[in-house]
Amino acid sequence: MIVTSALIIWKALMCITGSESPVVVVLSGSMEPGFKREIVVATLQLNICSMKLFLGDILFLHMSKDPIRAGEIVVFNIDGREIPIVHRVIKVHERQDTGEVDVLTKGDNNYGDDRLLYAEGQLWLQRHHIMGRAVGFLPYVGWVTIIMTEKPIIKYILIGALGLLVITSKD
Repeated sequence: MIVTSALIIWKALMCITGSESPVVVVLSGSMEPGFKREIVVATLQLNICSMKLFLGDILFLHMSKDPIRAGEIVVFNIDGREIPIVHRVIKVHERQDTGEVDVLTKGDNNYGDDRLLYAEGQLWLQRHHIMGRAVGFLPYVGWVTIIMTEKPIIKYILIGALGLLVITSKD
């Protein structure tokens, strides 16, 4: 019942946000600024250009048909890579022949752009690579996911405790 409810909620979020993954966890420090952390309140009205992301933050995504702008934080997939990447758009390039927009990204804490991360010979990301745009975040909540991935024993203990709780509950 719980698994079914979670799946229904996930699918509903996918439909509402237009993103194949409406919630992601920041898994690396590439988006951390090289200076002291600023406290930023996350709301849907957030100015995306001022968003500072840190390892373990949970990111909420939305994918609209609006043009992608430089300064926006996007989550994208690269062909042949399993884990999506969260980085900021630094350049937007409109193709004159088709009018389609390609983007170039960079992690805030990285020295160069992401062209070395893209597939061989790829210089720009196209719209089909982008899973969503950041519209808000919860700081550090994703650490639970990171810890359970890095230390599987904690995941098994948590699953066992939840199983024990279900078995011993009097509902």
